[in-house]
Amino acid sequence: MKYDLNLLPVFVALMEERNVTRAAERLGITQPALSNALNRLREMLRDPLFIRERYGMKPTQMAEDLAPVIGAALASIDDLILRQQDFIPAETTRLFTIAPNSYVEFVLMPAIVTRLRAEAEGIKLRLIPFGNDIIETGAMSGTTDVVLGRIVDPPDNLVVQHLMDDGLACVVRADHPQIGNRLSKNEYERLKHVNVIPPGRMRVGLFQALEQKGLKREVAVSVTHFLAVPEIVAVTDYCATLPGLICRNLARDPRLKVLPAPVDLGTFPVQLGWHVRYRHDPAHRWLRALIGDVAKDLTNTQ
Repeated sequence: MKYDLNLLPVFVALMEERNVTRAAERLGITQPALSNALNRLREMLRDPLFIRERYGMKPTQMAEDLAPVIGAALASIDDLILRQQDFIPAETTRLFTIAPNSYVEFVLMPAIVTRLRAEAEGIKLRLIPFGNDIIETGAMSGTTDVVLGRIVDPPDNLVVQHLMDDGLACVVRADHPQIGNRLSKNEYERLKHVNVIPPGRMRVGLFQALEQKGLKREVAVSVTHFLAVPEIVAVTDYCATLPGLICRNLARDPRLKVLPAPVDLGTFPVQLGWHVRYRHDPAHRWLRALIGDVAKDLTNTQ
C-alpha cells in the first residue's frame, strides 16, 4: 500500500491544535484544503482519526496511538536536515517567536535584544504573552520557538532547561515615614501591599512562601505587570515584594528604596522551554545559548 507522506504534517497539526482553523493557519493552507487532506488521511488509515466536538476535535484511539510514532518520525527527519545546514549569526535573517512571562520580559529581554543587535542584526524577535498555561504559548505545537519563565508540568514534546534562580526583596518609597533602612516582620505585616498577579498556576508562589514563613500580608492593590508597581509605591506608603533582579533595577529610581525581606523567602526558578523538533536547529541552538549566557551574566553580577 502506498502512503502519502505529505499528509503526516497535517495529522500532527490537527493532533496538537485540535482545531481545523488553527491547524490550517499553522500549515499555511485553507480550511477546505485541510479538510480534504483529513479525508485522505482517514481513507489511507481507515479510521475517523478526529471526531468533531463542541469545542474542537477529539482524536480517536488510533490517532492517539499513531501520534508519538508520527511525531518522532518527522522530528528525526527535521533533525537530519537541520544538522546539514550552516549557521552564521551575522548573516542570518530569521524571525523568532518568544513567549516570556512578565518577569523575563522586564529582566532578561533588554539584555537579549542588546546581544542580538551586536551579534545578529538580521534576527528579529516577536514576543507573545506567556498566558495562563503552557498550551496557550504555542510551545506544544512548535509555533512558538521559545518559552521563558516558570514551566509547570511540561508535555513530553517540550524540552526544559534551567536558566537561573532569583530571590525576593521589598520595595517602599524612599521617604517612607515609617520605614528606615530595614524592614522588620511586624512592620511588614502592618504595611499595605502591592501584589503582582502572575499567570495561571504561578499564583501560588509568593503566597506559599509567605505562608511557610508565617508572614502575613494585607494586599491593597493587585496589578498585572511589574511595570505598574514603582509608580504606585512611589506615591503611597505601600510595600511590594518583588524578585531580586527587578528590585536591582528599581534601586536606580531615587523615589524608591529596596530592602531585604524581613525573613528569607527562598528562591524561584527561571526556565527555558522549546519543542523537541528544534533540538538540532543551528539557529535555534545559538539563540538558546545566547539566552543562557545572558541569564548567567545577570546572576553573576547580582
